[in-house]
Amino acid sequence: MDRFNLTGLNSEVQYYQYALDLVTDVFDLDCDDEMRETIEKSARHLYGLVHARYIVTTRGLNKMLDKYKKGEFGKCPRVHCHSQPLLPMGLADVANTKPVKLFCSRCEDVYNPKSTRHAGIDGAYFGTSFHNIMFQVYPTLIPAKSVERYVPRCFGFKVHAGAALVRWQGAQRDEMKRRLRKAGLEVQLGDDSGDEEADGDVQFEGVPS
Repeated sequence: MDRFNLTGLNSEVQYYQYALDLVTDVFDLDCDDEMRETIEKSARHLYGLVHARYIVTTRGLNKMLDKYKKGEFGKCPRVHCHSQPLLPMGLADVANTKPVKLFCSRCEDVYNPKSTRHAGIDGAYFGTSFHNIMFQVYPTLIPAKSVERYVPRCFGFKVHAGAALVRWQGAQRDEMKRRLRKAGLEVQLGDDSGDEEADGDVQFEGVPS
């Protein structure tokens, strides 16, 4: 009912006035089923856009705070975040761009909702600013950042960083071979034969110098 929250929305919603009447329960237009379905779709879209503005008001923040404290938006799936409550957020303020996501204030990462029903909600109905405004207004809610990180181990021993480097180098070598073969070039890399230098120089065969 706050007209300020409706500013500019008439250009974004089809049949705006009819949709507003339907949301505010004063709709009395006698129309066919197809027209009514279109107006109901516009009303849902209008309600979502108004919702994005309402939740950054004082009253809206208070209601969202209660839901956040109860964990109604879910808990962070990351083990080292210890079930930190999540907040809904959008990756875009423009409707029909990206669905709603969930933000964890401990690891500061973004996750997909578990429910497919929730995943179908437009992210613009929450906006890109809500979760940041929430922690600006309630700074005591900001949790300590998680410094715990998973350490890869084999039989209790840490996996040496060099092992990951070797795997990465092998993947890069295979990718280079694939690209050269695709280009029609015969190639030998590093230790593919015993005649190459140990430092992995590339030798081409059948290519004019």
